[in-house]
Amino acid sequence: MDPSSKPTDQGVDLAAHPNAKKLVERASEFLQQMENLTPGKDLEARLNRDYGPGNEYYEDFCSLIRSGLKNNEGWCATIEMDGPKYRRSKISLPTPQTRYFSITTVYMESQDEYSGQYHQHPYGEINCVIQLDPEAELKGMQGWQAAGWTSPGPGTHHYPQVRKGALVALFFLPAGRISYEAKPGMPQPIAV
Repeated sequence: MDPSSKPTDQGVDLAAHPNAKKLVERASEFLQQMENLTPGKDLEARLNRDYGPGNEYYEDFCSLIRSGLKNNEGWCATIEMDGPKYRRSKISLPTPQTRYFSITTVYMESQDEYSGQYHQHPYGEINCVIQLDPEAELKGMQGWQAAGWTSPGPGTHHYPQVRKGALVALFFLPAGRISYEAKPGMPQPIAV
């Protein structure tokens, strides 16, 4: 891989990574439908009902992410956070094209429960759960989620957790906002 095309916190060089570019284009179409909706349990239910497995956006996201990993394309979850079983890549910063959402991939793998970096969602989050192993689950604010979506509401905070295998969390943050100042045990907002 060309070192200049390595993912950074500034986003992936889309010109160097055609599948990352396709992902951003497809995500931009999806985000056009989401831009005026508020993350939280109601949106999570809607996403799982209307945009879950079988939906063209969901299937395209899964296909592009799986290809990026399988073919070691160098753009999907390449930066180690805690060794090779917990890594991420910022695919796109908030732009007009992405309706001012950032796009990030996080790879997590564990048979037991594994917790990543504690964080808060100041404006909420929309998170596409892409299973790499058929039993893998990601814990959202509403509990464990296999293939489908989580959508923590504004102000929520948690450890990202995985169990039963490997998955990628493809997440979209309004205005790219994420905070690492929240601490476990702090109260959650009223509307989780």
